[in-house]
Amino acid sequence: MKKWYTLYNNILHLHFSEGFYSLPESAKNAVSPTQPTKRFLKVAGYSLVRLIGNLFKQVEQPEKLQGKVWLYVVSQNNYDSLKFIETGLPDAVFVAGQSKNVGNYNTIVNRLSLRKKLFYYYKFLPLFLEFLKHKKESTLRFYDVLFDAVGFYEVYLQKLHEYKPTTIVFANDHNPDARAMLLAAKAVGIKTAYIQHASISPIFPPLQFDLNMLEGQDALDKYKLCGPVEGGVELIGMPKSDAYANYRNKNREIRTIGIGCNLMDDIVEVEKLLRQLTIDFPTINFILRPHPRDTRNYKPLLTINSNIHISDGSTEPTFDYLRRIDVQISGNSGIHLEATLLNVWSIFYNMNPQENLNDYYGFIEHGLVDAAADYNDLKDLLQKHLHNKPDVYYRAKYYNATVGTEYDGRSGELALQHLQEFIAH
Repeated sequence: MKKWYTLYNNILHLHFSEGFYSLPESAKNAVSPTQPTKRFLKVAGYSLVRLIGNLFKQVEQPEKLQGKVWLYVVSQNNYDSLKFIETGLPDAVFVAGQSKNVGNYNTIVNRLSLRKKLFYYYKFLPLFLEFLKHKKESTLRFYDVLFDAVGFYEVYLQKLHEYKPTTIVFANDHNPDARAMLLAAKAVGIKTAYIQHASISPIFPPLQFDLNMLEGQDALDKYKLCGPVEGGVELIGMPKSDAYANYRNKNREIRTIGIGCNLMDDIVEVEKLLRQLTIDFPTINFILRPHPRDTRNYKPLLTINSNIHISDGSTEPTFDYLRRIDVQISGNSGIHLEATLLNVWSIFYNMNPQENLNDYYGFIEHGLVDAAADYNDLKDLLQKHLHNKPDVYYRAKYYNATVGTEYDGRSGELALQHLQEFIAH
């Protein structure tokens, strides 16, 4: 049992951490339903629809998996972050678990059958009781996350023995299925590489990949706070931003303001902010951008003013949205960095005053963004720069290692060089 607990405690590192337990309930709800009844129904539905349903589905295409470089993805964002590798590595194929939602790419990723996952659920009750001993609050709150995680490692271990990929490249280091694949690869002796796909925080798991390709010094400094860094480290910038290097914002006038919100934000506060802004800046257009995982209903906010529009994160890539705005307003969100890389002036504004999550990513501390303490402060900032929007691109240098270098806009090229050398040796 001790070995089981050690393994699954690693797999569930983020979601069973004190830091994750302290997040706003709206953020935790995206992983595990807040209401106990819905949590139970999630487990029941998962058992019937996915686990038992998987028994009758054949999804694998062995000829596409055998001996390849696997690009393992758990979301549409992961796919977007790794797709540049396809052109440089002809043997690379995208791989995901049998029922994993990869958004627009659901029909084109190669799937790994999880039909045998059902046969490992005898481990759930002993694991649940063991986790109760060590992490009672998290276990009671997230028992459904533990239930979902059981069996990934054991099944993936079998798949790796069967298909023998030469290398596995990840864009996620904290989801249970991704961590299960990582630990299975380490057990089998298969090379692993990681490409950071979003801003990280010190509650993430320690780096355990053979090659860690991070965006910049900020990520490395934070990962050192997470624990010992295993494997080599290369700072490669943000490959997914390369295609947008020629679209950096050069406007001096502020004509369009974007408001990027996520599950840590209070929708009432978002509404209040929009009402105030449309009154004080009647000639400016506003684009509301909820995070793709934020399924709350924002459409009623469109009735506040005809100048308000919504960017659908499930269909419009982040950088395409950023191309349309001059200023980005968000609370704790990684979109601040992406905005700055397009020279879009990004302002930190807390849209959840009930939660003590100020500067979760350290963007204020390291000068990436300007910060507004309250609405009057935000209004003054905008009025001051209404006709003289600041250039902010070079503020991102601490976060993106290629800013101002010969590889500016060529992060993917740099990453491919490191990856090809890593695979060859």
